[in-house]
Amino acid sequence: MTEVIYDGTYEGWLTAVFEIYEYKFSDIVFAKKETSGTLLFADSHWVITDISKAKRVLDGLKKRLSAGGLASMYNAFLSEVPQIEETMLQFTKHVLANAKNVEDDFTNNAVWSLKKAARLTGKESHRMEAFVRFKLTKDQLYYAIIEPDCDVLPLIENHFKKRYADQRWLIYDTKRKYGIYYDLENVSVIELQFNSQTFSSKHLTEICDEKEEFFQNLWRRYFSSVNIESRKNMKLHVQHMPKRYWKNLIEKIPTLNK
Repeated sequence: MTEVIYDGTYEGWLTAVFEIYEYKFSDIVFAKKETSGTLLFADSHWVITDISKAKRVLDGLKKRLSAGGLASMYNAFLSEVPQIEETMLQFTKHVLANAKNVEDDFTNNAVWSLKKAARLTGKESHRMEAFVRFKLTKDQLYYAIIEPDCDVLPLIENHFKKRYADQRWLIYDTKRKYGIYYDLENVSVIELQFNSQTFSSKHLTEICDEKEEFFQNLWRRYFSSVNIESRKNMKLHVQHMPKRYWKNLIEKIPTLNK
């Protein structure tokens, strides 16, 4: 068995696929950035991301997949479901071994598993587009904290760039420790280190604009007023807005401890 270690990027994974074919590795386990430490007798192969190698693999896939199929591969990668890299490798082998398009060949386990992972990411990205709640800081930066199940920031940045093109904003993923920042012209990826006091009420009061609390309370009152008590269906509500998102939703913060 060979443990293939790459840098965690999509380009890095594509480079790894190229080298798996190049060195004829057969029994593969992927690891990100460091050895997993769980495979006692496995050989380790370290991958250095090479854009030219990644492009050759991608070009081969483009000849056999539709644009939707390629997007599904990328979305599946962002899903971060267990063993998704191994599933994608099996999918890639199936694609490259056939002259015709096999992306709808659901009799193949890898095809079906990849499709499910891609749908999971797509669903999560749509939820984030709906559930992001910005707060305004004293230096007029709108910021939002999210903690999605999948790595959706690459998928939602265009949505927010178009929708909030006239204001600076930052969306930070606390689970993956990075964010996307829009400066009125470009979106860039940033990494931030927060201490334990970053999200305390005192700290947020210090950095937020003086009118921010007023607008948050206004939003809570609006949210409360449009909810008809007699028509409340909590089961359906949680289905569409799972509780794991509530801690970052302004309208839900007052009810978190109930």
